[in-house]
Amino acid sequence: MGHSRVAAAQVVQYGAMEGSIPPTDLDKVRRDRLANVHRELRNRDLAGAVLLDQLNVRYATDATNMQVWCLHNEVRYCFVATDGPCILFDFSHVAHLSDGLPGVTERRPARGVYYMGSGSRMQEHATEFARQIADLVREHGGGNKRIAFDRSGPDSFIALQNESLELHDGFEMMEEARKIKTPEEIILMRHSINSSEKGIQAMRDYLRPGITENALWAKLHEVNIAEGGEWIETRLLASGPRTNPWMSECSMRVIEKGDMVSFDTDLIGPYGYCSDISRAWVCDAQPSNEQRRLYMTAMEQLEHNRELVKPGLSFREWTDKAWKMPDEFVANRYGVIAHGVGLVDEYPAIYFPQDYEANGYDDYLVPGMVVCVEALIGSEGGRECVKLEQQVLVTETGYERLDSFPMDETWN
Repeated sequence: MGHSRVAAAQVVQYGAMEGSIPPTDLDKVRRDRLANVHRELRNRDLAGAVLLDQLNVRYATDATNMQVWCLHNEVRYCFVATDGPCILFDFSHVAHLSDGLPGVTERRPARGVYYMGSGSRMQEHATEFARQIADLVREHGGGNKRIAFDRSGPDSFIALQNESLELHDGFEMMEEARKIKTPEEIILMRHSINSSEKGIQAMRDYLRPGITENALWAKLHEVNIAEGGEWIETRLLASGPRTNPWMSECSMRVIEKGDMVSFDTDLIGPYGYCSDISRAWVCDAQPSNEQRRLYMTAMEQLEHNRELVKPGLSFREWTDKAWKMPDEFVANRYGVIAHGVGLVDEYPAIYFPQDYEANGYDDYLVPGMVVCVEALIGSEGGRECVKLEQQVLVTETGYERLDSFPMDETWN
């Protein structure tokens, strides 16, 4: 009962500390993001964009409505004209949800095209959706029928083609629009990371033998929601032998004294910005020699690859200069050396030398990009893995680390 009182007090504290005043001018963030979308549309000579991916809708409009549910049901979207309005087609009767958003010119009910809502009328509804979009392109495109389009089922895609629209990759266009963060976006990202780190501290305080992985992970969710956060993309927390190989999501396994506990936040915090950082702890014990070896090796990997970050660094060069991983850890390597981050994980992905030929591509880091540098160390067939990750801003002269939660002092 005593523990419950402490937890309740913490929730009140977390929810009350920051208050309701945004940390920066949200309308400036919204206008600047929409301007980035318009810039990319003009660069590609497109008449506009039809955005169904909810992260792209969020970036262009900052309008939200049941975000996770709408991620897997095609029920809301927006049309952004290159030289014209930004029209939000929202699900249900929810015009009040986007009141006051400066980029939303007009709001209309969406023509959803998804089997739950359309059933045997899928083709009919897709035709109606496509005609709606084609009318807007004719009205605002000045004869240009080239549009960016990011996500749909086959019925909607075919229906748009039947309207003689020329469809182009909306994901590429939007990733390019989103990749360089404005100063105000960085303020919001710092705010999200700060909230995330309060949740990490709540987990650290709660960690003890006898609790489940799920119970520990719930602390991060609890604080994120209390702080005004939105959701967590994964459940990547594991303990003891479930850490090796990595990628097991949290379970009802009871954490034991001396277990390694590794986790990755993947958290969508206040104002929709991602905090993606990882730490590794040992439960209620000093680390063993093997745990210490794994941790210090992961730190070596993390620090080496982080120190390469600077403007002008090519993705291929980052791969080539990355920390040389000893053979015993190669099989358990992480999927990437680093990746971009914004509202969620974003462009680019930086691949290991072993994976570059199959997956790699080249470009350059530029100031304003934010990247997460990854480290994952565990011997093939070993008992445990250490997962570490830091979130850094590319600056004019190098990088600035955005996360600040300490690496565990018990390892030294």
